[in-house]
Formats: sequence, C-alpha cells, structure tokens
Amino acid sequence: MEGVFVISPLSQSTIDGLSVGNKVLVSGVIYTARDAAHSRMVTALEKGEKLPFDVKGQTIYYMGPSPARPGAVIGAAGPTTSWRMDRFTPQLLEAGLTVMMGKGRRSHEVVDFIKKHKAVYFATIGGAGALLAEHIKKAEVVAYDDLGAEAILRLEIDDFPAVVAVDSHGGDIFKEGPAGFYKV
Repeated sequence: MEGVFVISPLSQSTIDGLSVGNKVLVSGVIYTARDAAHSRMVTALEKGEKLPFDVKGQTIYYMGPSPARPGAVIGAAGPTTSWRMDRFTPQLLEAGLTVMMGKGRRSHEVVDFIKKHKAVYFATIGGAGALLAEHIKKAEVVAYDDLGAEAILRLEIDDFPAVVAVDSHGGDIFKEGPAGFYKV
C-alpha cells in the first residue's frame, strides 16, 4: 500500500496537511482504548482527575485485540466500531486528543468536534486483525488491566495502514463518498 508516511504522535502541521481519502502509513506510538476504558477516562476528566496517560497530541486506536500466541507481540488487532466511542469523544478532544483510528462512520457531532479541535480520524481495515497485528512491534498495558481485552495498551507500530476518513477541515469520506478518494 502506497501512502503518506506519518509518525505518531502527529504534529499539527501533519494533521492540517491530511485530506479525506489520503492513505496513511502510521508509525510510532499509539494507544488503544475501547468503550469501558473511554468511560473511565471521561469519568476521571469529569472528576478533575489525571488520566492514565496524557492524551494531548496522541492517537487512540479503537482496537479489539485477541490473545497473543506464544512468541507473538499481540494476537489479532483489528479495529472496533468507532461510533461506540462517539459519546466520549468530545471530552477527549477537549483534553487534547488529536488522532482517532477505528472503523466506520462518526456522528455529525463528532465530525464537528474533530473540525473544531483540528483533529483527524483514520479508518482502518475491519476483518484484517491478523494482518494489522503484523505492524505492531511492541505492546504493553498502561492502564485498566482489570478490563482484560479493553485495557489501555501502548503500542509501537510500523507502517500501520489506514485512510483519512474525517480530516481537520471537516471533510467526511462517509458523506462525500468513496469514489476518487483512494489517491495519495
């Protein structure tokens, strides 16, 4: 897959330069979080408590991991449905989160918040968790280990494939249609 190479955490100039339909290959550090972890993080923010990692400028991948086989860094690491995190996303964007990655569309409200906070949403390949796991070089639990598969992980990734689904200007691939958007 040819694409725009980006390093996470992404700079604001990199985010501003991305457009709906750009293919990206993400390397660097990202964090995983799903429903239960998002709920805990938003509750912490509402209570004025510190988050388990500083979300400012970071990437959160909505990942549904499976157990690693012996000798593997991680099991299958496919995306989970992003709209399930929409009720938590505005608060995390306000706390400084800049990149989200998962599968599927986002609500109109979240697209507006992405634009307002100059963030970006990447969609990645659903149903290809084993393939995506090959791009994960290191995985470690950083918070909420009691949640098992929903614990927050810190991942080191290399050339992780995705597509810009919502850009920092409010472009939304799910509204504008996929035709013609698979060009770099």
